[in-house]
Amino acid sequence: MNDLNLTSIEDPEAAETRREALGFVTEAFAEAILAGIESDSFAHAALFAAFQELVLIHGEDHVAAFARSLPERIIGGEFSLASRH
Repeated sequence: MNDLNLTSIEDPEAAETRREALGFVTEAFAEAILAGIESDSFAHAALFAAFQELVLIHGEDHVAAFARSLPERIIGGEFSLASRH
């Protein structure tokens, strides 16, 4: 089983691959919106698909541990596009 370490930026190549992948997801998001899919519906579907894939690769325990780190990261603004005051 692979180690699930999605918070580390130690490997520049992995970070670049993730940035490239985010570009693909962002494009798919825009296409879905243009097709009339509501953004929250697409976001929920994308999260579900992402967690399915992570569980397939890393297993439930590792993904659950990763998911437990999300509230602090969300509150800390890691996923916010607007600057925080």
